[in-house]
Amino acid sequence: MDFNGIDLNLLVAFDALMTERNVTRAAVRVGVSQPAMSAALARLRTLLGDTLFQRSASGLLPTPRARDLAAPIAQALQQIAAALVERPAFAPDTASVTFRIGLQDYPSVVLLPGLMLALEHGAPGATLQVTAFNDRDAAVDLLDAGLIDVAIGAAPVNTDGRILTRPLLRDNFVCIVSRDRVAEGGLDLDRWLQLKHVLVSPEGQLHGVVDHALAQQGLQRKLALTLPQVFSVPSVVAGTGMTATILKRVALHAAVRDRLTVFAPPIALPEIVFHLVWHRRSATHPAQQWFRELIEKQAAAV
Repeated sequence: MDFNGIDLNLLVAFDALMTERNVTRAAVRVGVSQPAMSAALARLRTLLGDTLFQRSASGLLPTPRARDLAAPIAQALQQIAAALVERPAFAPDTASVTFRIGLQDYPSVVLLPGLMLALEHGAPGATLQVTAFNDRDAAVDLLDAGLIDVAIGAAPVNTDGRILTRPLLRDNFVCIVSRDRVAEGGLDLDRWLQLKHVLVSPEGQLHGVVDHALAQQGLQRKLALTLPQVFSVPSVVAGTGMTATILKRVALHAAVRDRLTVFAPPIALPEIVFHLVWHRRSATHPAQQWFRELIEKQAAAV
């Protein structure tokens, strides 16, 4: 392929199509008409010998070739932009800005209070707008739509290069039961399986990490209650004979902690990692870079 004289605007068009997954929105992003963007896509297909994008009910779906090209082209355009454009520095102490963050249940409990305090000190004129989400891939939809700047939750499954992630918080599972029913030290596997269990399932599934681990040993627990969020679990367990397996920080910071026995699960369970997730379109924005760094500092403090 001869790249002499190639129109770099085609690469800009490709990046916009990869980011927006919609010809009309890509055209608006670049500042051209929809027919011009369609024509650019046709030229790209001819140049690269691939359809690049397939139409679907949910928008343009990139082909494997397009996914392979997405990151290198985006990085090249960012390097060109950095060389040609001098961005003004972000001054958090005087800025009046709204940061929009998507949070799953766990980071809302563990990270949000300290993050708000850090914002008050570091950017007193800033406002924080929080959007809750459960399904991990819902964060991608919110970022694609421009409804949030960053998200914190389980790593999304499908990112296609336009969504960037970084591990942020790690935690381990513990079991909780009412202290009135079980003393410190916890339960062995047989006694634990005799209890009724609470399942926390943000995505609405009836089979969680614990059930998967038990199934590998040919075992099964008795589920009595399934909840989409973890806030009420410690109180439910403290007032009943049920047990729950939740992340350690949630158990230790529960308002009813003194009414609970907290112990290590009687089966091996994996560590859980929550990720910081953001869209490539905001990767080099000074205010967004500062906000992501603030989040990472707060997570490190936790």
